[in-house]
Amino acid sequence: MTEDRQDGPLGFDPEDDEPARPSAAQRLAANDETEAPEGVRPPLRRSGLPSGVSRYGWFLGVVLVLVLALVTINSFNTEGVSSRGLEPGTPAPSFAAPLASSDLEGDVNVATKADQGSAGDVPACSIRRPDVLTLCALTDEAPVVLAFFATRGGSCVDELDVVQAVARRHPDVRFAAISIRGDRDGLRELIERRGWDFPIGYDNDGVLANLYGVAVCPQIAYIKRGGETFDTTLGKLGVAELDRYVNALKDGRRRVGETTP
Repeated sequence: MTEDRQDGPLGFDPEDDEPARPSAAQRLAANDETEAPEGVRPPLRRSGLPSGVSRYGWFLGVVLVLVLALVTINSFNTEGVSSRGLEPGTPAPSFAAPLASSDLEGDVNVATKADQGSAGDVPACSIRRPDVLTLCALTDEAPVVLAFFATRGGSCVDELDVVQAVARRHPDVRFAAISIRGDRDGLRELIERRGWDFPIGYDNDGVLANLYGVAVCPQIAYIKRGGETFDTTLGKLGVAELDRYVNALKDGRRRVGETTP
């Protein structure tokens, strides 16, 4: 990184904060012939993000997926089996996201090293600010329960009330959430109205939904201290169910119901 470069608070050159919409010819050259919905920026294939991951690839039809998935999801939750999300034992992708309640604007930094283009110009783990949710800052201290949700889904929103209730039972675990796109002002009002006091990051363009394999709303990732993925649950959980997963995370059991080796 050159000395005269003035990186923004999320580790991006201010000139790169708002990428330009590619032309039709550019989309065809990138094998992307699909038109994005009106008002939504299309996928941009730029260097820096992991192979197969687009900042804008998470589709807006998550509610439809939820309707289809919740028909069978309860059996997965009961058995502690997840069909999507991060693989247990793999590193949880690091990130630095603007806190939804803050005035900080910008895309989520997901860089693992310096000068990674659209992922970020500085490593996400190096960003420690009071208006930023940085995963490494959480996993350095304790295991983490990270919920992904969309404000348009009633089940998603209600699940954060469950997260709030369970968080009070486990002061030795860090609880956080990521709101995927949507209206940020409405999100701020929702946070205040519901009284959620755990940190909530704002995934402006859906990059974390891609990196964490979010296919159902709500979806919760359980991450060990140090950043290793422990498990993922899909769909709505009750207080007792979520509490069992958190206890398993703390005890190091591979799945709910298993004993520690």
